[in-house]
Amino acid sequence: MTWLRLAPAWAWWLGITIAVGGFQQLRVLGAEGDAISARTSLADYRLEVAERDRRSAVRDRAEEQRRQLVADEEGENAEREKKALQGKLFAAESAAGGLRGEINRLRAGHSATCDTIATQQRQAGATAVVVLGGLLEDADRMAGSCAAALERSRIAGLACEAVVDGIRRKGE
Repeated sequence: MTWLRLAPAWAWWLGITIAVGGFQQLRVLGAEGDAISARTSLADYRLEVAERDRRSAVRDRAEEQRRQLVADEEGENAEREKKALQGKLFAAESAAGGLRGEINRLRAGHSATCDTIATQQRQAGATAVVVLGGLLEDADRMAGSCAAALERSRIAGLACEAVVDGIRRKGE
């Protein structure tokens, strides 16, 4: 160990300190490189996620627009059917008005031709014709309003089904 004595003790301590410091510096440089690499990886990951989100948003917007288009088309179809129904209802109401006029004509004719029949028979017959005529008019009005309501309900239901079917069919 005589060769250790060639240099003073402080020089040995200085050399060991420099060696340890150099080793620590290498470790720090390595850690900084790892940190830079991690930051780069994180930035790449964030870009990847942002791109995936953007593509997903574009896809979602396209799907929403497609569904809205299907709903709009079916709504227009339902409106056309409703307009056609209005025309049919007008024609049916016109025919019902003609029937009501015929019932009134029959009532008037019945009272004119019944002058030769006995008073009791005429009253009973007139009452029956009036009651039956009134019932027929009421039934006709109720049937017309029920038919109109049912047809509107049918058109709305078919339009709703068509929207759902269109969304399902085009979504597959």
